[in-house]
Amino acid sequence: MVIIIAITWLYVILMMAITERSVVGGVMTFFFYGLVPCFLLLWLTGAAAGLRARRRQRRAQAAADASVNAEMVKGGDR
Repeated sequence: MVIIIAITWLYVILMMAITERSVVGGVMTFFFYGLVPCFLLLWLTGAAAGLRARRRQRRAQAAADASVNAEMVKGGDR
């Protein structure tokens, strides 16, 4: 849920940055109103850590499945 909020916030800030009078102003608006608050939101809520943990869990499950499949191919399930 936090990721969806961050994406929508970045979209709104991108639209604000596009309407700035100068490129430098647009970049500064996007950076300070968009990226910094989103980084803080994701860091404080631990959303990034949760994503990394889920990826690690999927990799471990895939490795376990692969080892079971390799054992079955070798004939260890006789």
